[in-house]
Amino acid sequence: MQSATTYYQCQRCGNCCRWPGDVRITDDETAAIAKHLNLPLQDFIERYTHLNANRTGLSLIEKPNGECIFLEGPNHCQIQAVKPHQCKGFPNEWQFPGWRSVCEAIEMPSPAS
Repeated sequence: MQSATTYYQCQRCGNCCRWPGDVRITDDETAAIAKHLNLPLQDFIERYTHLNANRTGLSLIEKPNGECIFLEGPNHCQIQAVKPHQCKGFPNEWQFPGWRSVCEAIEMPSPAS
């Protein structure tokens, strides 16, 4: 993890949206995304989610190429306004192995400094 005095400013490159793996969503996030997409909750769940790998909740499905189902074009998130906390937290709250080689976030002094 980065030092307490480092902050990474997202450049919305979309590269993290192309990294395979579970994007877990809470019940509140599920409801917010469904509302944002103007879908009944059950329709959203059936169309865009699956049981996550450890069977403890829901995750967003991926496109066949591993991209997030809500990534459109090179870097547009269709649910940006209501994206899951897991997405909002990257790379400042969590990181995956090799993230720096694909992420275009700019290292800056921490906003709390």
